[in-house]
Amino acid sequence: MGFDRNEVRIREDVRKEDAAAVRRITESSGFFYPEEIDTAVELVEERLAKGIGSGYHFLFAEEDGRTIGYACFGPIACTKSSWDFFWLAVDEMRRGSGLGTRLVEMVEDKIREHGGTRVYIETSSRPLYDPTRAFYLARGYKEEGRLTDYYGPGDSKVDYVKVL
Repeated sequence: MGFDRNEVRIREDVRKEDAAAVRRITESSGFFYPEEIDTAVELVEERLAKGIGSGYHFLFAEEDGRTIGYACFGPIACTKSSWDFFWLAVDEMRRGSGLGTRLVEMVEDKIREHGGTRVYIETSSRPLYDPTRAFYLARGYKEEGRLTDYYGPGDSKVDYVKVL
């Protein structure tokens, strides 16, 4: 099922029901550890509690009233114009449709609007993440570094950066 820009609506406002949608989407991927899924949900809850002061920005992709993907990003404290791209997840049934690429493009546009010039993404080195790392490379991100066994034995942290 391809991504149809006319049928998918992107919104920035965060709603209470987004916590459950983020849990469903991240669980559907099979990529994330349970504690990572809990963290993704906590970021939504923190944004709901603190508003924009939380430092977390979101984009939610909806089709027929159902959230099918989302992105979370925010400025990096104590930097002039660097931003973290914390989360990108697309519903299992929509992966490969182009929706992830569209969310990345929109996140980059939003970061530029806020004066951001550098975007940082971290991901895992596990073989499961080979397609994820290829996805970021294909969108102009460059590997900036690796921290060996960061997440656990045999699971290094891979950092990417893109200059906007």
